[in-house]
Amino acid sequence: MAEKEPEIVVNDRRKFTMAGDLREGAQAEEPKEKVTTPAAEQPRQEQAKVTEIPKPDAPEPAATQKPDEETAGAQGAEAGLPPGPTPEESAEVQRAFEVTADRLDTAIRANNLGAEHLPPMNFERLISSVYMTAMMQLGAGTPQGEKARVDLLGARQSIDMLRVIEDKTANNRTEDESKLLASALFELRMAFLEITQALSRQAAAKVAQQSPEGVPPAAGPKLVV
Repeated sequence: MAEKEPEIVVNDRRKFTMAGDLREGAQAEEPKEKVTTPAAEQPRQEQAKVTEIPKPDAPEPAATQKPDEETAGAQGAEAGLPPGPTPEESAEVQRAFEVTADRLDTAIRANNLGAEHLPPMNFERLISSVYMTAMMQLGAGTPQGEKARVDLLGARQSIDMLRVIEDKTANNRTEDESKLLASALFELRMAFLEITQALSRQAAAKVAQQSPEGVPPAAGPKLVV
C-alpha cells in the first residue's frame, strides 16, 4: 500500500494584497513608541564632541638682573637713606683732598722750620687719636690753676667708639694692635669711673653742707657735670 504524501499548506501571512488593500482578518499594526536611549548608552560616535581649548604657554621667568647704580640709589632713597656717591665722584674728591692736604703740610713746614711731615694715618695713630680725645674730654691737659672742664657724654661716646672699632676689627688685628686697643679701653674706662665717682662725692658733700644739722637731705646726690 502506497504511503500518502503529506499535504503542504502555504499560509499567506501578508497583510496587504497586491493592490495594496488590507486583507481580511489582518490588523493594522499600531505605531510603536520611539524609545529614547539615554545619553550614557548612546554610542560614543553619537555623543557630543568636546573641543579642548589649548592652554596658553606659561611665561618664562624673567632673568634676575643685578640692580644698577641708579636702581640701587632709588631703593636707598625709598628706604630713607641718601644715595651714595658714584666711584667717579669719590675718586675726584679723594684727589682734591690729597692735593689740599699736601699744600697744607707745605705751608706748615714753611712757617715752622724743622717741622717734619706728618706720618700717614694707620691703626695705631687712629687708636691714639681717639684715646687722646677721650682723655681731654675727661679733663686731662687742664692748665694748672684752672678748673677742669669735663664732658662725660663726649668721653663716653669716644670710649664707645673704641669699642666699636674693637668689635669690627676682630680677627683682623696684629698682636701689638690688640694690646694697644685693650690698654686704651682699660685706661679710659678707669678714668671715667674715677671722674664720675669724684663728681658724685662732691655733689653729696655740697648737699650735706646745705642741709640743716641732723636732718638728712631730701634727695640723693645729683651728678654735676
